[in-house]
Amino acid sequence: MWCFGRQNEGVEIAVEEYLGYLGLRRGLARNTLVAYRRDLGRYLLYVRGLGIEGLGGVRVADVRAFGEALRDEGLAPASVARALVAVRGFHAFAVSAGWVAVDVAGGVAPPPVASVRRRGDVLSPESVEALFVAASAASGVFGLRDRALVEVLYGCGARVSEAVGMDLADVDLAAGTIGLRGSGGRRRVVPLGASALAALDVYLMRARPELAASGSGGAAVFLNARGGRLSRQSGWAVLADAAGRCAPERGISPRTLRSSFATHLLDGGADVRVVQELLGHSSVSTTRVYVRETPDRPHQMY
Repeated sequence: MWCFGRQNEGVEIAVEEYLGYLGLRRGLARNTLVAYRRDLGRYLLYVRGLGIEGLGGVRVADVRAFGEALRDEGLAPASVARALVAVRGFHAFAVSAGWVAVDVAGGVAPPPVASVRRRGDVLSPESVEALFVAASAASGVFGLRDRALVEVLYGCGARVSEAVGMDLADVDLAAGTIGLRGSGGRRRVVPLGASALAALDVYLMRARPELAASGSGGAAVFLNARGGRLSRQSGWAVLADAAGRCAPERGISPRTLRSSFATHLLDGGADVRVVQELLGHSSVSTTRVYVRETPDRPHQMY
């Protein structure tokens, strides 16, 4: 029997014991166990990225943010729901076994698959501009870096993992394009608008050299204070800080900027298949959820 004193032991140990319980006590099929291991493996990587070692350090907000990160990565809605079910079962087991006293995942319900595919929250162009200004408010070189990152996230609808994964060789300021690596390692080249290009240019010229001098970030475009590549979690934190300055009441995430980018393009008359390419969607049906159907839209399009 576990005890509360074990709450500071590694999360990985807890996951392995839970998987053993599912196999031996619950008798789940092999394929089901493989799926649970894959989903909980994603969760382990996310928790480690937050610097959490013990199960007792996981918060409700961390579990919610994990679900958002999966959607930001472009995981299918059904896969997101399944992963959250696995995480809920894991935390419930930890409580029933006496490892921790509080079930931090119990109140984080997997969203219905149908609702995951909705267009989502969309910012107005004015709100996007306010977000850019708020990102610039960080001190020194970090303001230049944060402005460039937020501009890139909106300027081409990039996932946060794609933005922080960019290398210098992926940036072509003369052509006005950047290269992004999406799910499955597929690379696509997308254009950037004048505002995002200018912010990226200023960051690369005035801020990145100073950050690079602090460490060995190698070819990474976006660097942290130690000169290393900015992590996905840190990319989320940059946007959260900016949102907290200009719109603390709104839950702005990288997904919000991605939705806003797609919706603004489609509302402006862009072809849905072009937007599909820009977003890196494998299916056009995924892109169509961003189309806002209004009574006068058919007339406008005609």
